[in-house]
Order: sequence, then C-alpha cells, then structure tokens
Amino acid sequence: MEKSLEKQFLEDILKSRGIIVRICLIYRKDQADRDDLYQEIIMNAWNAYPRFKGLSKFSTWLYKVALNTALSENRKNKFFGLLSDLDHLKNRASIENQNEDIAMLYFAIEQLDPLEKSIALLYLDELAYKEISEITGLTESNIGVRLNRLKSKIKSILENYKRE
Repeated sequence: MEKSLEKQFLEDILKSRGIIVRICLIYRKDQADRDDLYQEIIMNAWNAYPRFKGLSKFSTWLYKVALNTALSENRKNKFFGLLSDLDHLKNRASIENQNEDIAMLYFAIEQLDPLEKSIALLYLDELAYKEISEITGLTESNIGVRLNRLKSKIKSILENYKRE
C-alpha cells in the first residue's frame, strides 16, 4: 500500500528536522523568531512537496527550500540582519547548552551576509561542493573560492572579538 503524500512528507521532514533547526539558528536571534521561521519553512516545504521529484536527495531539496525561505524573510525584515550583542551570545549559549567554541562559531557566522551564512552552514553540515552548488546556484569552483574567503573572514571575526 502506497503512503499518503502527507505521511511521506512528515517522515521526510522528521528525518531532516535538524536542517531546519540549524537554518533557523543561523538566521534568527531569538526563539520566537526562530519558531516563526521554522513554521514558514515547513509551510513552504509542504506547498512545494508535490513538485519534489526525487531527482536530488530530500535533504538537498529541503536545504534549498529552507534557505530560500530564510533569505526571502530576511529581505522582508531587514532588521533581522543586525549584529547580535555580547549579552545575546551569553544568553543563547546558556539556553541552548552549547559549548563556548560552538557559540563563538555561531556568533561569527551571524556576522556574515546571508549567502555567506548559507555556504558556511552547508559546509559545516559536510555537504559536497556539488550539493552546495545545487542549493545555492553557484558553480563548484566558486564555492571553493568563497569557502576559502569565508574561513579567513570567520577567523578574523573571532580574532577581533577576542581582542575586545
């Protein structure tokens, strides 16, 4: 017996829930805004799911939907791009029980522009350049160049933060 579209969608989303959580964490500073973005991503994924043909992995498709939703929402709400302050970083680290290195990495990633955030997140999730290329629309060689620049930029952000 074939699974219903709704049941298959729920199974796929539950298996890949971490993708959405990480994108929300990168693109929104407080929990209420993360929850709103999470819901928006789920809604957009559900609306687009009937057109998912399985030509790529579900996770690749979901990254694309989730990142496009986050970037679209950022354009609508420019104030979400503001830099977080030290108090926010401390609260976030304690609330989410993250260790200090991970909290600092997320702090540095928050300083990046939206496309850089996307590339950094996909790289940290260990996606191949080919998959990152499919999701972002950039060439594989451009991904490599941008990642090298991103690593330097993140290192600089962290070094400048430690000096303050």
